[in-house]
Amino acid sequence: MASEWWFYHLDRPPLAAALAPLFEKCLERDWRVLVVSPSQEVLDEIDKDLWTFRDDSFLPHGRDIGQAELQPVLLSSGAQNQNGAKVLVLLNGEGHDPKADFERVMVVFEDGDTHARGEARRQYAAARKAGLSVRYFQQTGQGGWKENKA
Repeated sequence: MASEWWFYHLDRPPLAAALAPLFEKCLERDWRVLVVSPSQEVLDEIDKDLWTFRDDSFLPHGRDIGQAELQPVLLSSGAQNQNGAKVLVLLNGEGHDPKADFERVMVVFEDGDTHARGEARRQYAAARKAGLSVRYFQQTGQGGWKENKA
């Protein structure tokens, strides 16, 4: 069962720039990450942007095409945990069971995406109803995250 559901309200794209620091923190804890989006275009963009996230670092990641189990950060269109991830990242309104078997579920949604925002609200309510730890973060003007108490 997921012990934590964290919600990230993205105001300033690009998505990969907001996600990369979160992925780095997960990898520092030796947590593998599964990133799920129904949009191949979004996954392609994240894949491309993570290669050039910073000049002085490399964020190991890959797609769910061959040897998915080796990827510390796996970009996928399905929520099958092929890489043994402890963290599930849901994008673009992707839904998942509140009792998902991950240490943490991160729901990332862009302000202008009404479908994703609505799904995030539904997931937030379902996670709270299930008695799970729920936190909500809003993107700051500098691109970081600030927790808002709900």
